[in-house]
Amino acid sequence: MKSSTLKPYSVPLLLCQLSLLLLSACGPSASTNDSANRPGASAEDASTSGKPLTGPQSPEAADTLILALGDSLYAGYNLDRGEGFPEELQNALVADGMNVFVVNAGVSGDTSAAGRQRLDYALEGLPRNPDLVVLGLGGNDMLRGIEPEQTRANLDAMLKTLSDRKIKVVLTGMLAAPNLGPEYADAFNPIFPDLAKQYDAALYPFFLDGVVTDSELMLEDGIHPNAEGVDLVVEKIAPVVTGALAE
Repeated sequence: MKSSTLKPYSVPLLLCQLSLLLLSACGPSASTNDSANRPGASAEDASTSGKPLTGPQSPEAADTLILALGDSLYAGYNLDRGEGFPEELQNALVADGMNVFVVNAGVSGDTSAAGRQRLDYALEGLPRNPDLVVLGLGGNDMLRGIEPEQTRANLDAMLKTLSDRKIKVVLTGMLAAPNLGPEYADAFNPIFPDLAKQYDAALYPFFLDGVVTDSELMLEDGIHPNAEGVDLVVEKIAPVVTGALAE
């Protein structure tokens, strides 16, 4: 199992930013600007402005197929077309010489339970099994105070499904906001490294590492990354994805 090492950050600022997460869930409803590169989506689902998608324009045209399954942090919340995490991840991987298509299966407001319910649908909507699933859910569970045991059970079930299908996984983690208290954090934070180890999945410990502490990389809501923030997230996660595919 490979993991990414988080660089030191300003703890007080990080705690302050994470506290703000309690004021609002990660996109309680889908934004009209959520990226549209997802199963069953059409070009009308997102703004026509923004950055073009490089490389294959459909799953069928790609040698490597990746499914990015997550919440608003994946969906491209309030970003222009092509600026969301899945699209920028594809652009970065294509720039590295890969013929890859990344399907955006991010849905704003999704909990781990909702993701678990639609996992089979997302997989069945693809022309074939993906070579890799980048999985990022659980943030909304934390924001809503859902018991960590439920989050763990849902992610466990999803990872088991992917393991049974012999699909590689990169798990992107989340940290509990400090306002929830140390007991909640002690139960929630280990979910991601524990499950990554159990299922031999690659782990990126904290999706917003190096971004949430910099207001210039965040939208005005203080919760979601802006286009520049997404670029930094992709810069740090892309090598983890490349490593997972190479195993």
